[in-house]
Amino acid sequence: MSWFESFVLGLVQGLTEFLPISSSAHLRLTAAFAGWHDPGAAFTAITQIGTEAAVLIYFRKDIVRIVSAWFRSLTDRSMRSDHDAQMGWLVIVGSIPIGVLGVTFKDQIEGPFRDLRLIATTLIVMGIVLGIADRLAARDEAGGKHRAGKERKTLKELGVKDGLIFGFCQAMALIPGVSRSGATISGGLLMGYTREAAARYSFLLAIPAVLASGVFELKDAGEGHVSWGPTIFATVIAFGVGYAVIAWFMKFITTKSFMPFVIYRVLLGVLLFVLVAAGVLSPHAGESAG
Repeated sequence: MSWFESFVLGLVQGLTEFLPISSSAHLRLTAAFAGWHDPGAAFTAITQIGTEAAVLIYFRKDIVRIVSAWFRSLTDRSMRSDHDAQMGWLVIVGSIPIGVLGVTFKDQIEGPFRDLRLIATTLIVMGIVLGIADRLAARDEAGGKHRAGKERKTLKELGVKDGLIFGFCQAMALIPGVSRSGATISGGLLMGYTREAAARYSFLLAIPAVLASGVFELKDAGEGHVSWGPTIFATVIAFGVGYAVIAWFMKFITTKSFMPFVIYRVLLGVLLFVLVAAGVLSPHAGESAG
């Protein structure tokens, strides 16, 4: 991998990690369209450490408060009813599905799941799911001619059951094209949470999963055509760009619909199917050289 490739892929990772359009799919597609080798699951996992560092800094006050309360709850029984302490446990509970499934399906994630036809399918299907979830949320918020708006849930109402459902939604993002934020936010909206609450828990939930995945993949970073230098460079780029994107996205979702992302996902998926069907792109473009 050249330094230019690592710069572009780091930029793509930072731009797409927090948006509900799938960073892993866009890394895969960028390489395919440019005629580069597939950067692979290890490169993707490690560059995601950069974007998660952006989450740690952006949500630093929340994270310090949650971690502090969680540790105190281990010895102080009165702290166990504290919302921040409970959030600590719920992040742990919600991280279990992706941890188990990530190890179980590691070979599939690094192989068959990277087929461009599967990515096109997940882009379209999850785009439609996000669109439905977004419309339901908008309907609740706006109400109607003969009904008042329905109040949606906040994170103070999050329990173990919903935390696990969020976790299984996040685990779906092991398949490129699904999108970690897209799947968890869609799940949250369908469960009746506000856009802000679903997005906030989605980002907090991603921290242990992404950091663990990145550390797990460190051993493979220097294998094949991807070397340590370009990987670290891409990770730094992803951090800087990712921080700017998360700050923008958290403001965007408080007043805007997810429909632009839904339309983009569906159009990109259809385009990908057309290009593969026409023979312009091979469904396994770049894989053989990894």
